[in-house]
Amino acid sequence: MNLKRVTSFSLVLMLLASSTAWSAEKLKVVTTFTILADMTQNVAGDAAEVVSVTKPGAEIHNYQPTPKDIGRTRQADLILWNGLNLELWFEKFLIRLQGVPSAVLSDGVDPMSINDGPYDGKPNPHAWMSPSVALIYVDNIEKALSVNDPDNATTYAANAAAYKIKIKALTEPLREAINALPEDQRWLASSEGAFSYLARDFGLKELFLWPINADSQGTPQQVRQVIDKMRSDNVPVIFSESTVSPKPAQQVARETGKHYGGVLYVDSLSKADGPVPTYLDLITVTIDTIVKGIEQGMELQK
Repeated sequence: MNLKRVTSFSLVLMLLASSTAWSAEKLKVVTTFTILADMTQNVAGDAAEVVSVTKPGAEIHNYQPTPKDIGRTRQADLILWNGLNLELWFEKFLIRLQGVPSAVLSDGVDPMSINDGPYDGKPNPHAWMSPSVALIYVDNIEKALSVNDPDNATTYAANAAAYKIKIKALTEPLREAINALPEDQRWLASSEGAFSYLARDFGLKELFLWPINADSQGTPQQVRQVIDKMRSDNVPVIFSESTVSPKPAQQVARETGKHYGGVLYVDSLSKADGPVPTYLDLITVTIDTIVKGIEQGMELQK
């Protein structure tokens, strides 16, 4: 018998065993990425145990599930995912999890379309970047938890209502910060076109290098188009995202003499000691970073 094969098989068994250490009393919920896990934990409170398949900082478009992911998810009582073609890897994964209830959290969302590249006409999946759309996610989470754990439905309803108040409270101060900027400078230029919902909600014009991370990233044509647009429209700043290389955006900034505003978060939360450990932090820090970047870009142009 091949010793290497035996060792590998034993390792898989150990991973599966170690991944199923759930609480026996609580509803066991798995989400596809960290932002959904944080939203779900806010609705669940202490009544359910929530884990994310992907870890903080992971790129979620082309994720490859591990044996540990498979083992843990098979023991779940409920799986929550985004939909809108975001987790194509998960749709294949879900086929292997027959019998585990699941819910799509973007149900009821009126999706914006991708308007560029090979994904032209497809829905933009990053709907959670709109605080108003996030309220739909919260409602869908509450419904899914309550259906699968009716004994705690009252708790889930109360937690969802409280969480929605917190999300709504974010919006006005952040909009005021954006509105304080000169209108012709309210640009959001980024690597991925992941901020369409946020840009729509807060009155920002959007520019990006590639439409979605599943597409080619940072091609010479993409870079040249954004360089030309930043020059012609006097766009003050460009950002990159935490899960992709910053080099294409930095190249644009360098060749145009514009400001590179740093990293924005969209597909993943940070670890607990990082800048965006929660969804509320993600929205707040993103807008703060955009405002600061535009202000610094305007100063550089003087």
